[in-house]
Amino acid sequence: QVQLVESGGGLVQAGDSLRLTCAASGRTFRAYAMGWFRQAPGKEREFVAATTWTGGNLYYADSLKGRFTISRDNAKNTVYLQMNSLKPEDTAVYYCAADVSGGARARVTTGDYDYWGQGTQVTVSS
Repeated sequence: QVQLVESGGGLVQAGDSLRLTCAASGRTFRAYAMGWFRQAPGKEREFVAATTWTGGNLYYADSLKGRFTISRDNAKNTVYLQMNSLKPEDTAVYYCAADVSGGARARVTTGDYDYWGQGTQVTVSS
C-alpha cells in the first residue's frame, strides 16, 4: 500500500509561482515512477508531468513545458512540482500519483497509475 499526500496549493495571482509537494509512504518509493495530474471543474483529469524512478527522465504536457518542473528526492520519499508564471487556466486540483509497476517508464495516462493522493487546490486569480 502506498499513501500519497499533496501539499503546497493555494490562492495566487497570475504570474506567481507555487511549489507542490507530494510525500509518499513506503520503503520502495525509489522504485516507482511518479506523476502529477490536474483536474479543473467540469473537465477530465489531465496529465501534467511525470518522472522515472531515478528522476533522470522527465515528461511534460506540451502546453506546460517551460513553466512547470517535476523533480524528486528519493531520500525524502518526495516528489515536487514547481509551477512558474501561473495563469488562471492553471486553476485546478492537482494530484500526484504512483506507478508501482515499473519505475523505468514514466506514463502519461491516468489508468497507468496505481495510487493517488487526495489532491491540493491551486487557484490562480487574474
